[in-house]
Amino acid sequence: MANSNQSTLATFQIIEAMASIGESARITELARMLDMPRARVYRYLQTLVSIGYAQQDPETERYKLTLKLFHLGQAVAESTELTALARPQMARLRTETECTVTFSLLEAQGMRVAEIVRVDSPVQIVTRPGSLLSFHASAQGKLALAFGDPENWDQVRAAKLQAFTDRTITDLATLEAQVAEVAKQGWATAPEETLRGVNALSAPIFDARARLVATLTIAASVQDISEPPSQKQIKAVVTAARRISENLGYTRGDVI
Repeated sequence: MANSNQSTLATFQIIEAMASIGESARITELARMLDMPRARVYRYLQTLVSIGYAQQDPETERYKLTLKLFHLGQAVAESTELTALARPQMARLRTETECTVTFSLLEAQGMRVAEIVRVDSPVQIVTRPGSLLSFHASAQGKLALAFGDPENWDQVRAAKLQAFTDRTITDLATLEAQVAEVAKQGWATAPEETLRGVNALSAPIFDARARLVATLTIAASVQDISEPPSQKQIKAVVTAARRISENLGYTRGDVI
């Protein structure tokens, strides 16, 4: 049973790694990224190919995920009440701010992007549905640290904070101070902390029991979302997140 569980975990790690790359990948690239033996990665990739979740280009020998996973994810998203409730507010927020809007769900390992409503922009937001955002280097993640389960901090403190750019916060004390400020103001940003040239402004979404369950975020170039953001942008994002929270039965007004 233990070996079976390890195989399942490794398979999903490979799927998530391929999704984060966003294009076809070589076995050696995945093996290096996951610190996994090349032969093991090859074996799991062959399994994914055999059941239709991945395919290999015979000329380049690179592997990529198929749309089978996309359709599976869409089916799950369609059945999720949270995502359905968020969509009208996401569309309205995109029109109001002229920014790409993302809706993310809280997970034990970070914030999972569940839905994206994009705008045409010279700066492309490469985040995709299914992407897992870290707690320490994303606006969404900082909200999870500020308003979520205290256990979220255990993961952050358990390992060295990864630097995605030269602006990623890698000092724990600095992160703690910023999260404390996020808890006071009710929104978070992450200017160029995950991607160079991109800033994000995020607000929390709570359920009827006042638990953080999701986040609503606008993302754009640092020219379009400055640091700090404009009061108009902050009001738009916070108001849209509050509407979703209220639709979930949230009634307290002291957090958002």
